Amino acid sequence: MKKTIDKDEFFNEVYAVVAEIPSGKVISYGEIALLMGKPQYSRMVGRALSNVPSQLTLPCHRVVNSQGRLAPGWPEQKALLTEEGVEFKQNGEVNMKKYRWNWQEV
Repeated sequence: MKKTIDKDEFFNEVYAVVAEIPSGKVISYGEIALLMGKPQYSRMVGRALSNVPSQLTLPCHRVVNSQGRLAPGWPEQKALLTEEGVEFKQNGEVNMKKYRWNWQEV
């Protein structure tokens, strides 16, 4: 059973992680949750990213799913990543082996 967490605190922690993702790198929702010590909350990471306050300028486009798939309904995401030098496999997914942000080495 999941314990209750403070939503605002959780969202702010997600935003702090996303702010650190370097240009040209990507990370998955699940990896953000893992990095935060809450591996079972990857869906809530997605919820946080869909509710980013407009005054924050975060590189949310650098967050993809674990297979490297982009967010549905956000065609600009691919263009933003391409501008940063991220290449895509033939199936349209990010090559996670090449572009995954290895936050453990930071």
